[in-house]
Amino acid sequence: MKLAAQALTDRVASAANEQAAEPREWFSAAELAELRLPGLPADKRAINRRARDERWASKVSPDGELLVRERKARGGGSEFHMSLLPGPARVDLVRRGLLAAEPSQDEAKTPLRGSWAWFEQQPAAVREEAARRLHILNETALLEEAGATASAAVGEQASANGVSPATIWNWKSLVDGIAQANWLPALAPRRKGGGQRAQMPADLWAMLKSDWLRPEQPSLSSCWARITKIADSRGIQLPSERSIRRRLERELDPRVVTLGRKGKEALETATPDVRRTLEGLHALDIVNIDGHTFDVFVTHPETGKPVRPVMVAIQDIYSRKMLAWRLDLSENVLATRLAFADLFREYGIPRECLLDNSRTFASKALTAGAATRYRFKTIAEEPAGLLVSLGIKVRFAQVYHGQSKPIERAFRDLCDHIARGPECAGAYTGNSPVNKPENYGKRAIPWDEFEGIVERGIADHNARLGRRAGVCRGRSFDQTFAESYAEATIRKATPEQLRMALLAAERKRLSKRNGEIKLYENRYWSPECSAHRGEMVTVRFDPDNLHQSIHVYDREGRYLAEAALLQDSGFGDVAGAIATGKRKKEQRRAVRAGLEAEREMSAADIAAAQRALAADRQKNTAPRPLKAGAVRLVHHSKTAAAMKIVDQIEDQRAASDDRFFTALGKLRAVD
Repeated sequence: MKLAAQALTDRVASAANEQAAEPREWFSAAELAELRLPGLPADKRAINRRARDERWASKVSPDGELLVRERKARGGGSEFHMSLLPGPARVDLVRRGLLAAEPSQDEAKTPLRGSWAWFEQQPAAVREEAARRLHILNETALLEEAGATASAAVGEQASANGVSPATIWNWKSLVDGIAQANWLPALAPRRKGGGQRAQMPADLWAMLKSDWLRPEQPSLSSCWARITKIADSRGIQLPSERSIRRRLERELDPRVVTLGRKGKEALETATPDVRRTLEGLHALDIVNIDGHTFDVFVTHPETGKPVRPVMVAIQDIYSRKMLAWRLDLSENVLATRLAFADLFREYGIPRECLLDNSRTFASKALTAGAATRYRFKTIAEEPAGLLVSLGIKVRFAQVYHGQSKPIERAFRDLCDHIARGPECAGAYTGNSPVNKPENYGKRAIPWDEFEGIVERGIADHNARLGRRAGVCRGRSFDQTFAESYAEATIRKATPEQLRMALLAAERKRLSKRNGEIKLYENRYWSPECSAHRGEMVTVRFDPDNLHQSIHVYDREGRYLAEAALLQDSGFGDVAGAIATGKRKKEQRRAVRAGLEAEREMSAADIAAAQRALAADRQKNTAPRPLKAGAVRLVHHSKTAAAMKIVDQIEDQRAASDDRFFTALGKLRAVD
């Protein structure tokens, strides 16, 4: 047996050396029996019996950890912490090198790491009980310092506080060797349940968690029933449903449960939102725009059928006042552009605009050219949108995040005072199919009448006193806006800017032949267009009245001209032919006048200038005799014949000159 014990000592010591980073603190019953430690039986069964009799499994460390754990090696069983062993056994383990040396006296007075951290996480009842025990021990210590014996002091405090003397002695043993400043966490009750985690195979545990963390939010009972069937088919005994519920609550982060079962929005509500202030802002500094569908049946202006109208509204961020709005059958560019035109006309041009990234507000007509426009394809040559062209900074709100736009709160207020108001009784539809009122569909309000209701409702919304939002401080939105508006520097809209707001814009190329513009099967032309034939231009027009003239801008946004509509005429329409002839005649007259203005010299003047230039050259430049590069000797051969030919040529020249001068003498001047 001594050889076996020595072998075990060597084996355990070798394992301890391999784990030098952390001293060995746990031993199984078989290992303790083979080590034959003083104060312990040398039999495995006897050691397990002593552990059962002394309830080692229920004892915990000062940190609340159990001192008995499952043995993870082959064969299973349990392992016991060295603190459960008697003093002589621990000393012998230290002597053999199987256990770290006992801490010094100073170290012994220091509580285990994490005791205070553990104490702060305990419920109020545990902390209050620890404080009560500490008070009793402090009173006992005062009696002992006054001269009473320890037994007398303990007995007196036991009678005074309704506890037994043995209980106080147990409390004194808990703080034995611990500094008095750290008695409070040491005296805290550390009652725990069995301490055993609900055991189940890893794959079944993963399956249960995945099933329970679905967005459908199944009950734990149904998940448990499904996992139990699989466990029964494998012959596995699972813990109770209540044990598994406690394990889920203990091991899963509540935020993970919220995200898995309730979704991202529910998780975001568990995180504090940013609180925005209005410091540094003023009236009309930043506006936000959005669409709102009224929960009211209104008669369609053309078909007469009941519809739910849509309002496009613009709100001032600083004062929360509703500045402009338009009603339409849907949220579209035309209604939005008209709402902005009302804003520019009545109040001015804001510095910044907060809007949705919807297809309407991110359309080319409004935000083309914005650096943060993340919808549709960006084309460098496309005309700048209304907001960008007026120098308004465009900022898009977070998608599906209504609280980032203050106008959403205004819509909720308008729904309560307009849609649910007495003027809309019988036409209210409810805010969802499951919230329909009892009188659903009783009537539909005429369109013009509903516009009046909305106008009065918004006016009341702006004038209502007692507002606490933003910087109102009990004033109305109208009063808050008016006070800041009077002191702020506001950009006013010019007629040209209003025209940009009221008219749609498209990119077109002028005809290379005559400069005409084709727009929605219509033709437009002005004399100025002919000067820019073949060029790309921006045309602004009223989409509701294409028979009006259109306005033409060049590539840089400079205004060129107003192009009139070219009316089509029938084959035998004389008036159309006359109008076309008149237009061409005016065109010719204008072009001829321009040509004459450009022709400052006649052809005769140009020819005279050329002759004078030639005469000056001839006068100032004398002819120079030419010199041959090489000279060759002339051989005299048939000289007499050559002289005869030269004489005949000279006679012919003299006769020709005589005839020419005779003819000149016969000429006379003509008046």
